Amino acid sequence: MTELKRILHVDDEEDIRFIVQITLEIARGYEIKSCASGKDAIEVARTFKPQLLLLDFMMPELNGEETWKGIAAIDGLHDIPAIFMTAKAERSNTDRLMAAGAEAVITKPFETNDIADMIDGCWEKYSS
Repeated sequence: MTELKRILHVDDEEDIRFIVQITLEIARGYEIKSCASGKDAIEVARTFKPQLLLLDFMMPELNGEETWKGIAAIDGLHDIPAIFMTAKAERSNTDRLMAAGAEAVITKPFETNDIADMIDGCWEKYSS
């Protein structure tokens, strides 16, 4: 498998998008595209072809799970790994996402290095 580097980050909170992008681009060298909505993310995914999704679970219009399904429906992206972030770590949502194949569910607030380490682990899993 090719080296995994392209991440599509979707979060309706601008501060979160900025902090995560800076951490992952500068500290880890990943190529990040950030979107404020699931609708925008689906359109960006068509051309960006992300290798991993970092999704806020609770967003207006399309939530993270719906966004993941929309992106997975794009040709060539049906098995894209996803990590979810949520301010409300409800067991039912976490269990459903993990059962559907999510790599992880992270509770906000979080340490950016924890997300970066989780993504590094995901790369190792999918690169081997």
